[in-house]
Amino acid sequence: MTTSHNLYVKRTQRDYTLGFKLQVVDAVEKGDMTYKQAQAIYGIQGRSTVLTWLRKFGKMDWTQNPRKKAMHKTTKPNESPAQKIKRLEKELEDERLKNLFLNEVVDILDAEHGTSLRKKYIARSKKPSKKKGLSLARVCRLCGISRQSVYQREKRAAHRQVELTPIKQMVLELRRYMPRIGTRKLYSLLKPKLQEEGIKLGRDALFDYLRDERLLVKPKRSFTKTTNSRHWMKKHPNLLKEYKPRHPEDVLVSDITYVQSNEGVHYLSLVTDAFSRKIMGYELSNEMKATDVVKALDMAIKSRQYSCSCIHHSDRGLQYCSGVYQDRLKKETIKPSMTDGYDCYQNALAERVNGILKQEFLLYECKDIVELKQLVKESINIYNNMRPHLSLGMRTPNEVHEKANG
Repeated sequence: MTTSHNLYVKRTQRDYTLGFKLQVVDAVEKGDMTYKQAQAIYGIQGRSTVLTWLRKFGKMDWTQNPRKKAMHKTTKPNESPAQKIKRLEKELEDERLKNLFLNEVVDILDAEHGTSLRKKYIARSKKPSKKKGLSLARVCRLCGISRQSVYQREKRAAHRQVELTPIKQMVLELRRYMPRIGTRKLYSLLKPKLQEEGIKLGRDALFDYLRDERLLVKPKRSFTKTTNSRHWMKKHPNLLKEYKPRHPEDVLVSDITYVQSNEGVHYLSLVTDAFSRKIMGYELSNEMKATDVVKALDMAIKSRQYSCSCIHHSDRGLQYCSGVYQDRLKKETIKPSMTDGYDCYQNALAERVNGILKQEFLLYECKDIVELKQLVKESINIYNNMRPHLSLGMRTPNEVHEKANG
């Protein structure tokens, strides 16, 4: 019987999200991999697909194929036979000490972690050893292990590799939409599929597998202050100090974060439901005008599904204290709430949502605001409908938000 993961599915450029394309371009331009390696690692179809992305989204000049750099061999100055012997003796002694040290390290690792590194890696290095004049029998004798144990481990590893083959395609399918999703959330999404395929793989083993396949994502951290709370406008007390959201649309939190493109700095206004973590409204603009921030609030108001009292929580920024913003809240009978001065921990949920979008969906790598708006819309849709949250019991924001209707 042919399973679904063995079927070849032809893809076009539209099947890859903009976030995924930018992730691949970023990795290639940083030198983490070549464009051909990226094609193989991520299973990207088409010989010139990655090059097309590099030419369209890359910051480097990719109009011509990369040239191979010439390798220059370094030569030793002329030395006498005595000098050569002295140099070789020193190199031999250094290698002996290095060998003693590395063997001690391997022994410590085996003792502390219950591993058998020599058996594991001798099997991998059999072919190079033959080229150096070392037989497997001799290597095993020097390391104090049997050839049979090496063959047995190699057989188990080969069987396991075949068993895990479908996982890479599963991971790449999810990474097409969420290129920087963390491994814990990735495991939560993969677990039902692994059970369906009969593959036994724990969360820690998935970390090891992704590391071997060069699919681990490195975390990114950034912080920029965008709030000016020193102004004459009216500020409101913090209503959330002793209050926790009880249901969807009970509390809305708002914040502004900066995102960059090649054109410069832009500002993304977000309105998020504190209970379900769903992004209800957003607006991307070139300035932090109150009228732009109100557009995000208007989208959130139009997206509401429940008739209930609501609290709006934000920092004490000029935009949120402005008359146009406060009048809009008053018109919808939404209670205003604000942090006590500039303290990001009092608006932690909004800050967290900002961080997820910037760290997992690469909102700062676009060429202009037009391209950035496309990526923002795409990313928020994926965030709301596909990305699981630890705080929501590995459910998506939209799933939690809609459940109250049931």
